[in-house]
Amino acid sequence: MTGSLRHRFPALAGNEWARFDGPSGTQVVDSALKAMVDWIESGLTAAAGGPFAAAQECQALLDRTRVALGQLFSADPSGFSFGPNTTTFNMMFATAVSETLKPGDRIVGTRLDHDSNVTPWRRACDRSGASQVLADFDRATGVLRPESVIELIDASTKWVTVAMASNLLGTMPDLAPIIEAAHAVGAKVFVDAVAAAPHHRIDIGSLDCDVLVTSPYKWYGPHSGVLWCRPEIMDDLDWWRVRPAADSGPRKPETGMPNFEAIAGIEATVRFLLEESMESVAAYESDVFSHLWDGLARIDGVRRIGPDDGQLRAPTAAFDVDGVSPATIAARLNNEKIAVWDGHAYALEVVRHLGLEQSGGVVRAGVVRYIEHDDVDRLLEAVARIARGH
Repeated sequence: MTGSLRHRFPALAGNEWARFDGPSGTQVVDSALKAMVDWIESGLTAAAGGPFAAAQECQALLDRTRVALGQLFSADPSGFSFGPNTTTFNMMFATAVSETLKPGDRIVGTRLDHDSNVTPWRRACDRSGASQVLADFDRATGVLRPESVIELIDASTKWVTVAMASNLLGTMPDLAPIIEAAHAVGAKVFVDAVAAAPHHRIDIGSLDCDVLVTSPYKWYGPHSGVLWCRPEIMDDLDWWRVRPAADSGPRKPETGMPNFEAIAGIEATVRFLLEESMESVAAYESDVFSHLWDGLARIDGVRRIGPDDGQLRAPTAAFDVDGVSPATIAARLNNEKIAVWDGHAYALEVVRHLGLEQSGGVVRAGVVRYIEHDDVDRLLEAVARIARGH
């Protein structure tokens, strides 16, 4: 088992906090911080593609980072676009798709998703007269069976929108049969990989999806978003953009000039993950998460919410405590310098489907690469005191 990497995260040096808030955004790895500062200090920031050296270096950075992303995600580098965050990309993409939809068309989604992969598609349907249907997940287990999505896919389906992992429950559905069923009727598949990419290796080529989105700030990089799209789909969609913008290629959806210092940070973060290897990340996090998940099960009054059958999942724990609101638990943990989130984490459909709206949702604690066993012990001890009424 690979050892601690906490020393690679300068923000954690001498910090007493246990940061279980990683699912909302991680701390930035040292090499990414250095790359961003070096880029800003270099004088190379310009507009990409011009005739002078700095502009050419900007283009080289874009090209180099796309190649690195292609290595990390096993995908065509020419399919990667850069933006501010995944939600913005989802809004932009669904808006572009809405121009291709008509009454009678269908968008199939799920209740497991973050709202950024639900509401933009609903708005696209509202604009076009198409309809959106959402597959349910099992309330008792938090598992989304592929069959529940596949049974909604028919000849009128144009897009299937799915999460690779639930940002609230950690559930990771089996996407292969869903993608196969969608492609069998000529539909395309949009995958939200935000909650999966920090924890498991993603092979876009083998997955065979048509679009995939992820957020580098969830995997130790700067606050930014990355979209991968099949080049032919990218070229066919009528993205909203200014007239001088590219008519084809990955720059097409990039409104305005890219954030070059963030892209320098993305490149460095990708190289960190390639060197560490996602397999090593997954193994480390699985060990620490088992400590957390099993420990929560041993505390009287604590209810764990989500998959508990040994299936592949993201290391995110959702739970509640009898008689104590999630907001109160989060506030109590804050007093002990333990960072967690409470509520719905934008997974509105998940909380509604579980009937947890009125009770305040859940407490969410996520394991990322710099969380260690001593952090877990602190969290478990604090939750046990809360559950005992102390």
